[in-house]
Amino acid sequence: MFEDLSDALPTHHYEGGWTHFVGGGLAVFDCDADGLPDIFAPGGSAPAVMIRNKGGFAFDSMPLPEITGATGAYPIDMDADGVRDLFVLRVGPNVALRGKGDCKFEDATAAWGLPQQDRWSTAFTAWWEGDARAVLAVGNYVDRANPDGPFEACDDNLLLRPEAAGYAAKPLTPGFCALSILAARDATGKQRLRLSNDRHYYVTGGYEQMWDIVDRRFLGPQDGWQNVSLWGMGIASRDLTGDGRDEVMLTSMGDQLMQIAQPDGTYAAAPFSIGTYAQRPHMGGDGRPSTGWHAEFGDIDNDGRADLFIAKGNVDQMPGMATRDPNNLLMQAADGTFVERAEHAGVAALERSRGAALADFDQDGRLDLIVSNRRAPLMLYRNVTAVTGNWLRIDLRQAGGNRDAIGARVTVRAAGQVQTLQRVIGGGHAGGQLLPLHVGVADAEWAQITVTWPDGTSSAHTAEVGQTILIEKP
Repeated sequence: MFEDLSDALPTHHYEGGWTHFVGGGLAVFDCDADGLPDIFAPGGSAPAVMIRNKGGFAFDSMPLPEITGATGAYPIDMDADGVRDLFVLRVGPNVALRGKGDCKFEDATAAWGLPQQDRWSTAFTAWWEGDARAVLAVGNYVDRANPDGPFEACDDNLLLRPEAAGYAAKPLTPGFCALSILAARDATGKQRLRLSNDRHYYVTGGYEQMWDIVDRRFLGPQDGWQNVSLWGMGIASRDLTGDGRDEVMLTSMGDQLMQIAQPDGTYAAAPFSIGTYAQRPHMGGDGRPSTGWHAEFGDIDNDGRADLFIAKGNVDQMPGMATRDPNNLLMQAADGTFVERAEHAGVAALERSRGAALADFDQDGRLDLIVSNRRAPLMLYRNVTAVTGNWLRIDLRQAGGNRDAIGARVTVRAAGQVQTLQRVIGGGHAGGQLLPLHVGVADAEWAQITVTWPDGTSSAHTAEVGQTILIEKP
């Protein structure tokens, strides 16, 4: 059950024409070191806002360099100073905001030597290779300068690699209009870059992509990678079977595709009976196909099983797709299937939703929900589920440039269950979060934790549940 507390937020819409049909992702992170999640919301053609969480579900706006044209943002500690920064995606040159503490930011794009290009950026991810600065990947949508566009006019994606004078931009081609990118360990256990692409603009000849970070090449059928074409909007990744390999949720128009990791390192489409395809509205009376955007796994009731939220909404006025398209809250049952509970829980809004985040805004151990909407206000819901299991939040720190241990894997054993979570930046739809990992542990009182750090070393820990713990790399 959720309580609608949207009136607690400053009034803010994600606005704009064609170039803002997509985007609207949210960045959720702690910008003032008080332990409470704060919110960066892009505005599209309107200015972006920084929303500070004051506790008790009270929020206010913070001063921010004026940024228009923003499609989304991701929190990242670019300079390893312990204060979270923001990489802001735009229609136009992207912007890096350096966190100064106390939820204050300054434009550091030039100071950090980030290349400035007039692109339409809609996706982002980052990873570290050794102890240098992060490698950044930016997904770009349609090339607005192509006179033969917009169809079959997808722009190149970019890899930004650190060098002495800043960052060097190199194209990652071919580009098929990426709307989500995620650097994470795939079903083989290798660090790879997954790109989810929108076939509305590549039309033919394109597909979902997987790029090998070590070998620096795209995978194909000879590698066990089977090409799939869909209206790719967002990526969510979580181990649902307890085998240490992440399943992947891909949002789209019509079917939302769940891919189950296989023992041989490949993926198989989940059976229809799993309940996650969510291909048509579950309420509202509109029988046309749904349009999925941000997807995110999180344990809503702390029973030790990850649930799934999907933000839904028509692109604008596409007549073939549902215009009354409620968001999904798919609760995972003990047999691994998912059951729709959004209407019952009070989160089945009919706005044109885009971005979202599951985060514990009041630190009571229950994941709350924030949703951004196209041409409609932000929505905020407090989780007031009466009977929930125990929980644990795990934060990670290590020395060097990758201070937040991005790329680490955390395995939690509690109540007879094994859960493995990855520490990543990327995925979602144009937005993500950088917060302690939230794990539901059912009736367990203690948890055994194994951290596999980005360098491959491991450390073992024991923790009492019902708290946030910080694990530092030995």
